[in-house]
Amino acid sequence: MKYKLLSRLDLPRDLKTLSLKQEEELCREIREKIIETVSKNGGHLSSNLGAVELTVAIHKVFDSPKDKIVFDVGHQSYAHKLLTGRYRSFSTLRKKGGIAGFTRPLESEHDACISGHSSNSISIALGMAQAMKLSGDDHSAIAVIGDGALTGGLAFEGLNNAGRSGANIIVILNYNEMSISKNIGGVAAYLSELRTQYSYKKLKTGAKKFLGSIPVVGGGISRFISASKDGLKEKLIHSTIFEDFGFEFIGPVDGHNLVKLEAALKSAKEMGGPVLIQVNTVKGKGYKPAEEMPGEYHGVTEFKIETGEKPKVEPTFSDEFGAELARLAQSDDRIVAITAAMKYGTGLNHFNGSLKSRLFDVGIAEEHAVSFAAGLAAMGKLPVFSVYSSFLQRSYDEIIHDLSIGGLHAVFGVCNSGIVGGDGETHQGVFDIPFLTTIPNVTIYSPASFAEMRLCLKKALYEDSGAVFIRMSKSGDCADELEPTVEYSLTERGSDTLLVSYGRAAIEANSAAEALGCDMLRLTRIFPLQSEAVEIIKKYRRVFVFEETSREGSVGEKIRAEFPSADCTAIDGFIPTMSVCEAFDLYGLSKDRIIEKVGGAK
Repeated sequence: MKYKLLSRLDLPRDLKTLSLKQEEELCREIREKIIETVSKNGGHLSSNLGAVELTVAIHKVFDSPKDKIVFDVGHQSYAHKLLTGRYRSFSTLRKKGGIAGFTRPLESEHDACISGHSSNSISIALGMAQAMKLSGDDHSAIAVIGDGALTGGLAFEGLNNAGRSGANIIVILNYNEMSISKNIGGVAAYLSELRTQYSYKKLKTGAKKFLGSIPVVGGGISRFISASKDGLKEKLIHSTIFEDFGFEFIGPVDGHNLVKLEAALKSAKEMGGPVLIQVNTVKGKGYKPAEEMPGEYHGVTEFKIETGEKPKVEPTFSDEFGAELARLAQSDDRIVAITAAMKYGTGLNHFNGSLKSRLFDVGIAEEHAVSFAAGLAAMGKLPVFSVYSSFLQRSYDEIIHDLSIGGLHAVFGVCNSGIVGGDGETHQGVFDIPFLTTIPNVTIYSPASFAEMRLCLKKALYEDSGAVFIRMSKSGDCADELEPTVEYSLTERGSDTLLVSYGRAAIEANSAAEALGCDMLRLTRIFPLQSEAVEIIKKYRRVFVFEETSREGSVGEKIRAEFPSADCTAIDGFIPTMSVCEAFDLYGLSKDRIIEKVGGAK
C-alpha cells in the first residue's frame, strides 16, 4: 500500500506512539499525498510542503482539539488536515462538496477557526487563550504564523497584547523568507538577521551564567541587567523584539528536524505564558521545482509531478492590466505602482528594468498601501494599487479617510473580483461593489474584455478624479468580440424585455438575450450609474439584472430604486468551494439559468 501509515493510523491520537523513524516516514507520506493531490486539484503547494515536520511536531506535543491550533492564512494547513482524520477525503480538496483549501471549523473540530486571510492568528489565539484562562483550562492556544504575515500590522497588534497577557499562548513564527512574493522591508531584514545567529538561546544563557560566576558582584550584575530596560542590557544580553513585547523567545529552530522541533515545543509548553518560537523552514521542501521556485508553486493549478510542468496559462486580466500600466508608465513618470506582497498575482511583475524604482511592495499591509497612495497622490504622483478584491476589504477606512474625504486621486486594479472558484468563502470577490458604493468620490468600472480594461485604465488615470476602481475577474479575456466602451452599450432587438449586466456575467446574459430575442444593456461604468442608462431602463416593461456580486448593496438594488419592478439576480451569503461554472449555475448567472428565468417569467 502506497500510504501505509496514513491509511491505517488513527490520527492524531496514534501520533503520540510513533518512533522518530515512523514520524519521518509519515512526513514523507504526507508530502507525497499533498503533491499527488495538488497536482490534480490545484491549491497551495510550496507553503504546505515547508510546514510538514512542524505540523507533525505540533500534533505530537500538543493535544488537539483541546489545545487550539490557529493557522494564519491557512496556506500551510494541508498536513494538519491529513493528521486530523481527513486522509480518506483528501482527494476532494478544493472541490464542490469536498474539503476546503483552508481551515474551516464546520469541517472538523480540529480546525480552531476559519482561515484564508493573513495576520489575524495571534489575535484569535490570544482570545482563545484568555477564554481558557478564565475557565480554569490550562491548555494552550498555538498561533502558527509566517514571516510574510508578520508584515501585516494586525500581527503586531496581537503581539502587543499577547506578550503581557499572562495567557497560555504560544506563537510559532515560521520563517521561510517568503509570503507569495519575496518578503521585503524591515521585518524581513530583522528576521533574516535572527536566522543567521548561531544558537541565540545558548548564547544568552551562557552570558547569564558567565556573569553569575563572577565572585561577589557577578550575580548582582546579572540581576541588574535582567531587570533593566536600558542600553546596558541590550549590549550584554541581547534582547529580541519579541522579548521586548513580553514573550519568552526560543530559536531559531531547524523546522525540518523533528527532534529539535519537539524539544522546542515541549519547552514552550512547560514554560506557560506567552512564548514565541522562531522556526526556520524551506518553502517547497521535498519537491525540487517548488524548492527552486517557491513563488511560482505557491498557488498552482494542475501540474505534472515528474517534471513540475504546468499547463500553459492563458493571459489574465491582472497580467494584462500590469502590462498596460507598465506601458503607460514608460511615457509618464508620475505613474507609480503599489503591491501588497503580490507582485505576480496582480500583474505588477511587469514593472521591471527602468520601472523597478517605481514599484513599491509594502508587504501584507493593504491599509498602509492605501494611505501610502494618498501620500503619493498629495505630492502629484499617479498611484495605482493592484490588489485582490477580497484583500481590498481591509482598507475600507483608509479609502474613506485618506483618499475620499480629501478628494485625492488614486487608481485601483481590483483583481479576482466576482466568483473565484476553489479558494472558497474567504477569497470570493463579491463584496467590493457593496462597500465601495457607500463611499463618496468613488468611480467603479467593470470591463468585460482586455481591450475594454485598457480604455478604462486610461480614463481612470487621465480623466477621472477621486478613487477609481477597475474591477476585473480572475479569468482571461471574456468578450474580445464585443465593442469596447467605458460607459455602456445597448443592443436593441425590438423587445419590451431588457437584460442588464456587466463584466464577466454580461457575457452569459448577452448570450441569453440573443437566444431569447431580448434587448441587452451592458454596463462598463457601474458606479455612479449614468442618468442615460437609467432612462434607457425606464423605457422597458420588464427588466432583469444579472450580476456577479453580493445582493445587498448591488447595482441591481440601485436600479430598483429607479425602477422598482426590476428583477435582480445576485448572490446571497457566502459562496462555498466550487468551480466558477458550478457557482454561475447555482446562483442563476449561467446562460441556461438566465434563459430559464427570463423565459419563464410573465
